[in-house]
Amino acid sequence: MTAHTAFGSAPFALSVLDNAFTGVGQTAHDALQEVVTLAQRAERRGYRRFWMSEHHAMPAASTSAPQMMLAALTRETERIRLGAGGVMLPNHAPLLIAEQFGMLEALAPGRIDLGLGRAPGTDAATAAALRRHHAANDEFPQQVDELIGFLSDDFPDGHPYRHVHAVPGPWQAAQNRVPFPSVGPDLWILGSSPHSAQLAARLGRPYAFALQFGDADITTALRLYRENFRPSVALAEPYVLVSVSAAAHDDAEEARRQATSSAMAMLRMFTRQPFALLPPEEVAQYSPTPQERQVLEAYTNNVLHGTGVEVGAALERLHAATAADELMLVVTGHSREIQARTVDLVADHFAAGSE
Repeated sequence: MTAHTAFGSAPFALSVLDNAFTGVGQTAHDALQEVVTLAQRAERRGYRRFWMSEHHAMPAASTSAPQMMLAALTRETERIRLGAGGVMLPNHAPLLIAEQFGMLEALAPGRIDLGLGRAPGTDAATAAALRRHHAANDEFPQQVDELIGFLSDDFPDGHPYRHVHAVPGPWQAAQNRVPFPSVGPDLWILGSSPHSAQLAARLGRPYAFALQFGDADITTALRLYRENFRPSVALAEPYVLVSVSAAAHDDAEEARRQATSSAMAMLRMFTRQPFALLPPEEVAQYSPTPQERQVLEAYTNNVLHGTGVEVGAALERLHAATAADELMLVVTGHSREIQARTVDLVADHFAAGSE
């Protein structure tokens, strides 16, 4: 796995993550149509991969099943890698995920990424409805091992699933006497803690650190991943992707205004209100308490916002601090237009540096 990029001035690959953000006043149909348009734009502008994430019971995110949208994107794109960033594995049976991503790989061979996360992607009550038991998080490493077993169809003799096979997959190909690709979906470990970093290192898999969730200790996590990495059949050397929220616009003030919508959505979630993206004008009319103001400012500043040049410079500083092989823009804001503008302006910034 290499960090090649179409942007000659960047010493790292650039990618995009879309949460199918659906702002107040927008329908899910409209948002998902915009996802297709953004994926095509990212491909056209030279981004390496386009991911979607799993969220539940959030008015602002229409991605309860990213794999369904990825199936549509396999027909709407040609070259860009497509993936889940990620599937929250404790919400699902590993066999089901192996089957679903086997189908995606059959639709777009060599272009599918399967990022795995441990968090529920929702509130506690919805998580209980999804997971049915409280120990799901604790079983995540075992679930990942099981999923890898299904994807590669290589459970050892005596394993209870030795004769259970994910279809499509290697077993089906052997039964039907047809070749099966030597690689399936690229499996990633996602997280924002030392726990996830150590798991990715043990498995010898690429690691995606989610910096968009706030003040996490990325330095420790990346050090643990790199120091403890064990080469595997999937990956010979550590590979780090860092995702970060971004909002770029020709008008830096407009970019900040859009970032405040995302910050307000986080504040609403902390105060047990639905995670909704309010228009910036409505956010500006809100009178926060001093404590709420701190939360709003912190999450607004957690978004890399400004002009394309300013966001590009911030990405360069992030790379200098992390030595990441790849940086992923988590496009954000109430307006889908600013998400498209973010993709274009960042691409313009790094393309200009290569001329």
